[in-house]
Order: sequence, then C-alpha cells, then structure tokens
Amino acid sequence: MTLANSTVFKMDLGPLNPVWAELILGLVLFGLTFLIMAKAILPKIKRTLDERDDAIEGGTGRADDLRSEATAIREQYEAELAEARHEAARIRSQATEQGSAAIAAARAEGVAERDAILAAGTAKIAEERAAAERELNADVDAWAHALAARIVGEPVGADRA
Repeated sequence: MTLANSTVFKMDLGPLNPVWAELILGLVLFGLTFLIMAKAILPKIKRTLDERDDAIEGGTGRADDLRSEATAIREQYEAELAEARHEAARIRSQATEQGSAAIAAARAEGVAERDAILAAGTAKIAEERAAAERELNADVDAWAHALAARIVGEPVGADRA
C-alpha cells in the first residue's frame, strides 16, 4: 500500500475519499497555522482589544467624571446665582426703604418750611395790617372831622377852637 494511493476508508467514496498524505500534510499545516496564530497573532489582537476596551472604559469613566464635575460646577453656579439674586432683592428692598425714608424726610422738611413761610407771611401780614391801621386811624380822624364839617357846614371837633 503506497501512501499516495492509500485511502482512509475501504469503501469507495469517489472524489471525497481522502488520501493519507494529504490528510497528514493538512493536519501538520493546520497545527503550524494554529501555533503561529496562537503564539504571535492572537496575543497582539487580544492586547489591541484590551487596550481598546481600556480606552473605552477609561473614556466612559472620564466622561462620567467630567459630567459629575460639570454638574457640581453648575450647581455651584446656580447657588451663587441664587445668592446674587437674594442679595439684589435685599439691596432693592434696602434702597426702597431708604428712598421712602428720604421722601418722608423731604416731605417733613417741606411741611416745616411751608409752616415757617406761612408763619412768617402771617406775621408780616399782621404787621403790615397793624401799620396800615395806624396810618389809616391817624388819617381817619382827620377825614371824619373834615367830612363831618362838610356835612354840618361848620368845623367839628379839634378844628373848632
């Protein structure tokens, strides 16, 4: 039995009947290919895939860290903004109170000034009235005597002597 013509099976399978030499050569080449793949190529592929997984997981971790940091910064910003709004409201309230106090003070000052002007005006009017009454009283007697003298036709009172 020669190796090139021997068959594995005793029955005739036609072109599907394997030859021992081809079967052994195929197994040896398969083993060599398997060893080369297992020892040289597959570890590199595995290392590349592991690096990619680490990069993806690390990227996801970094993204999660950045997201949590951004959330913390946003919360801090919102807290500062709320505090600033509260401070602005307090300042507005304080300014309103100060404005109301200034208006009340100006109003009180205006009322006091008005009262002073009215008092001064009333005093001046009373003084001028008294002066006018004195002037008129002096003249009224003379006019009354002159009018009475005209009506009666002869001098009356002090002009009579």
